[in-house]
Amino acid sequence: MPRLIAKGGTRLELDHYLEALVRKPGALPGAAALDQGRSAGRFTPVHDAWWEAAVKTQGERDGTRTLIEVLLLGRHSPHEHLVNGLAAALKTGALTADAVALEARKAAGADAIPVEAPEPATVSRTSIAPLAAAVRARLPPDKRPLPSVAHYDQLLRLRRDRHTP
Repeated sequence: MPRLIAKGGTRLELDHYLEALVRKPGALPGAAALDQGRSAGRFTPVHDAWWEAAVKTQGERDGTRTLIEVLLLGRHSPHEHLVNGLAAALKTGALTADAVALEARKAAGADAIPVEAPEPATVSRTSIAPLAAAVRARLPPDKRPLPSVAHYDQLLRLRRDRHTP
């Protein structure tokens, strides 16, 4: 964190106020910590765009509270991953903290493992994208037994035998 130059200057860290803002989300738009976060580059235009969309769909209070939940994710995710998660969630219209967390984890995984990009024709918005070959290669073999309904069949036989005279 850079040092303050001005005598008597103050620096407010938005993260320090998030617990209070969850209880009072209406205080966020006028918060000095938010202004300082914007000027420091920690609250980006992507944050503002996502917040605006969340307020449109969820209402002022709930949309702001959801944004605060997203900001709390920054305690566990690097800033760049969180911004990438916000951008991806905004692009798909997923305006929940869970969606942003998932997209941030995807961004973190993309940094950690080189993943092949799926061909555009194979991925649609309604289908689930398959795991990339690099990810599948690192998975341990599945040693679980195949599913069986033998126990259910046994229960049905017992029930049938009990009810036949």
